[in-house]
Amino acid sequence: MGEYATLYALARANKRQAFILTDMHNYLAPIFKITLPVLHNNVAIRVPFQEYWIHDWMSEEYNHIESSFIKLTGYPCSWTFFHHLRNEIRKELTVHDYLKNEANHVLETIKGSRKNATYIGVHVRRGDYVSVMPNVWKGVIADRGYLWEAMNYFRNKYKEPVFVVTSNGMDWCKENIDNSRGDVYFSGDGNESTPGKDFALLVSCNHTIMTIGTFGFWASYLVGGETIYLTNFTLPESEFLKVFHYDAAFLPEWKGIAADLSPLKH
Repeated sequence: MGEYATLYALARANKRQAFILTDMHNYLAPIFKITLPVLHNNVAIRVPFQEYWIHDWMSEEYNHIESSFIKLTGYPCSWTFFHHLRNEIRKELTVHDYLKNEANHVLETIKGSRKNATYIGVHVRRGDYVSVMPNVWKGVIADRGYLWEAMNYFRNKYKEPVFVVTSNGMDWCKENIDNSRGDVYFSGDGNESTPGKDFALLVSCNHTIMTIGTFGFWASYLVGGETIYLTNFTLPESEFLKVFHYDAAFLPEWKGIAADLSPLKH
């Protein structure tokens, strides 16, 4: 999604026609109403592309990319590339109606007797990050303390909050997220769901709690409500900070809660 949005924006800035490759189309098209044309593989292999690496924040030189055939490479996911085109990007990354309708049905079901439910999507990124962040990047991922603080922010602000939890580590979530108030719903009835269904649920909510990772970023960005995110989640000497800038990753109006780095200092 970050690559798609960045390609869309940089092509516009450089007055070029953008194309996506088949793999990107096959991944995004079943979920989103994307419109960029596809350059099929049997054509792409004949085009004399010049690869152009871009880092994960906008730089002025990206507005002046020369050469006729450019293939952008890298892993961009920063609002600094495309925020001036936010409405267009949100339209491109609108989920298909069948996913939206299914998500709305789930939200209506879990609403219960609440008259003025406020839905907060919660994305808890785990998976490979559980080991990669501490062992490679000298960082942490969201712990139960962070989620407790973020959820209490919304509990104190809204009368009838409903937290919709999605994750690639649902067992951990069920063990570490307090549901004593009965205001937490675990996506897929507590079983890990598909990325498309989870994403549709998140973007159908009113506000977002994200942890780390681009899945949570995009849910937050497309929802447009309040967002709470985990910040300062690496040690100052982390190599991660050479490829990642906090101010380019999270919108200024989002609310950051600093991570507990004490597990890294033992």
